[in-house]
Amino acid sequence: MGISKKSEEKAIAGLKRLLPTILQQKTRDVSEADTVTLVKDIMADVFGFDKYVDLASEHPVRGKYCDVAVSIDSKVVALVEIKSAGMTLSDKHVRQAIDYAANEGVLWVILTNASVWRLYHMLFTKPINSRQIVEIDLTSLDPKQPDILSLLSPFMREGFVKDVQSDLCNRQDATSRYLLASLILNNAAVINTIRRVLRRVVDVLVDDDEIKKVLRNEVIKRETLDGPEADSAAKRISHAQSHNGNSNDTQKDSAGNSASPRSNELAIVDGDK
Repeated sequence: MGISKKSEEKAIAGLKRLLPTILQQKTRDVSEADTVTLVKDIMADVFGFDKYVDLASEHPVRGKYCDVAVSIDSKVVALVEIKSAGMTLSDKHVRQAIDYAANEGVLWVILTNASVWRLYHMLFTKPINSRQIVEIDLTSLDPKQPDILSLLSPFMREGFVKDVQSDLCNRQDATSRYLLASLILNNAAVINTIRRVLRRVVDVLVDDDEIKKVLRNEVIKRETLDGPEADSAAKRISHAQSHNGNSNDTQKDSAGNSASPRSNELAIVDGDK
């Protein structure tokens, strides 16, 4: 589902009105407190939040305070870390908000200095981590550009209601090196297909463990198999297999290897035996 025409019109009108102020505060390098005020104006007039209902300043988290908590229907959906308008953002600035989000069980963290806006997705791995999903610079946007809404929507209230952030994550994951590496190595159907095609190419039956060993040690880059993003990808593949019943429906071939039921996606390589 897309963003409504009403929200789109409000966002564009708000952006046109606030851009001069954003540029002015960036040039003047105003204090962080003044930037917080501007950020809340942007979130209300451009992103469509109710300043007095959806946005809570100095949100308490275990004795400390996050700059702004974003709520939808009284549920906190994102935490916002705000730096002064003239400050250049870096990932280290979001570390504290990520710790807060981990304690709150919140999936999304926003880091901003009023002009630049970054959206981070929490990775509930050990240790807790995050990945940057998108970044926009409001001062570089033209309200008339065709893709303006797609750039703004991940930060908009309606975007959170319609979960466009998860859709954006899924689109990125579809070509993620971590997810593809984990899919090749950890998905029974993929290993099954490799083994069957190898049998036709070299006329030798290789078992699953041998294939996985070569893939892990000699084919797939080590960096895609280690670290929080790799762990998150592996968990996602495992969850998908369990959800699809692969672990319960596997069969054994003549060499004792697992043989998952064929899917339509694999039919093309299974055609000739």
